[in-house]
Amino acid sequence: MRVVLAEDLFLLRDGLVRLLEAYGFEIAAAVESGPELSRALAEAEPDVAVVDVRLPPTHTDEGLQCALRARRARPGLPVLVLSQHVEQLYARELLADGTGGVGYLLKDRVFDAEQFVDAVRRVAAGGTAMDPQVIQQLLSRRADDRPLGRLTPRELEVLELMAQGRSNAAIAAQLVVTERAIAKHTSNIFAKLGLEVSDDDNRRVLAVLAYLDRDR
Repeated sequence: MRVVLAEDLFLLRDGLVRLLEAYGFEIAAAVESGPELSRALAEAEPDVAVVDVRLPPTHTDEGLQCALRARRARPGLPVLVLSQHVEQLYARELLADGTGGVGYLLKDRVFDAEQFVDAVRRVAAGGTAMDPQVIQQLLSRRADDRPLGRLTPRELEVLELMAQGRSNAAIAAQLVVTERAIAKHTSNIFAKLGLEVSDDDNRRVLAVLAYLDRDR
């Protein structure tokens, strides 16, 4: 599996390269700036991109903007954002386009190698890997929206877990209820938000986030 990695801090970038290589990934490019990332994504055609949000030369949202441009040029390009910050505007755009695997992890909440490697593999396979704090921030800006306000507290809790990429079985285990109960909550959520029910967990997550992002 070929990876393009973008991280401006040398020690962290070198550590990520060594970690991914140890788990069998091929590093197609490891870069430190936005322009380098754009070139690498265009030329290397990786299976997945792991990018920081803030890269030179702007040190604002260069990495995320590069990833979005690359996905417009190559729809479905899997992108895992690894950052210290939640950049809400572009994160919402990344999550809401509905194509390909996406993830957003916070650096200080990645606690072991297996967790990170599993997230990279999941995103490369077309799935999602979302830190709960990222989801909370993205959803909080829509907390007062009328459609979201129709949901019960339990449905909101289920929705947040869905947005993390959890299956119905995983949500049921965490909330200590039956899988049948979660299926009913899921149906209610989609009905109240005006979304079609889908058996594809990843698509339903992106559909919910896309809905929350509309009319921005």
